[in-house]
Amino acid sequence: MIEEEKLARDVYTQLGSVWSAHQFQMIKDSEQSHVNAIAAILDSYSLEYDTLPLGQFHNEDLQQLYNELILLGSDSELAALKVGATIEDLDLVDLQEYANLTQNGTLVSLYDDLMCGSRNHLRAFMNGINNKGGTYTPQYLTQDEFNAILAGDHESCGG
Repeated sequence: MIEEEKLARDVYTQLGSVWSAHQFQMIKDSEQSHVNAIAAILDSYSLEYDTLPLGQFHNEDLQQLYNELILLGSDSELAALKVGATIEDLDLVDLQEYANLTQNGTLVSLYDDLMCGSRNHLRAFMNGINNKGGTYTPQYLTQDEFNAILAGDHESCGG
């Protein structure tokens, strides 16, 4: 999960250096806090991990996804915003899956906080997409889950 949060941070960092959409700067910083939260949990359990430099991943699937998303997001600012929505769409499904696999209260709480942030991020990217006259169809969430998130208001997370 730490690499998936790093993926989001790294993609938003890269796309934010190309496009002016404020979502990238704002959410990149939030993704760094997600990476830090997961790192703190790993440290508390004395689990070793190695965070690679920007754009590099141990997980080959995430490396390939990063490369594909950077390429897609380089086409236009609208395409970049859709990349952001895609990342949050995937993140939400993966976080829920991880939450369902554990009964550890610390981990469930962490995943809940991260899902809250991802719902806010998805709403922010969708606002940008809508403002540019674009559309996005969820690729991982069901349409009903996606619609429910968009119908919700900004949430206060982490507490």
